[in-house]
Amino acid sequence: MKRFLFLFISTIVIGMIFYFGIGYQAALREQAAIIFDMKPYITFASIFPIFIGLLLRLPKLIIEIKDKKKWTFDWMKVLVIGIPSLYIAIIHLLAFVIGTNLLISKTFLLLGDLSFTGIAGVIFGYVLLDSLKSNETSTSKVL
Repeated sequence: MKRFLFLFISTIVIGMIFYFGIGYQAALREQAAIIFDMKPYITFASIFPIFIGLLLRLPKLIIEIKDKKKWTFDWMKVLVIGIPSLYIAIIHLLAFVIGTNLLISKTFLLLGDLSFTGIAGVIFGYVLLDSLKSNETSTSKVL
């Protein structure tokens, strides 16, 4: 019952953060259209999905931490899944700061939609915390 309540309350909190974050992102988009300063909007739109991905994995990580086992970090998962998804997640921010001469940045900028980069941000945040594994549940021993 305690686990159910913990997961239920975690879901409610994550849902509220998501709801208010989307509202704040919409307000930043409107402000960017008025004052022609896209940097706050692009920064938030790049970082917020990563934060949501971290939040989605956090309740399970807290449950795993209570077991008090030795921990490892799955570098392979971060290198194969995490780094490419991080690059896609922050490609609009990098293009804004560095320029559009980045690998595949023009493709994402022509799409103009942040939903694909947002999904990549959620994947990166989730994979980052999912890479922390106790020795008994590590995927590196299975492979």
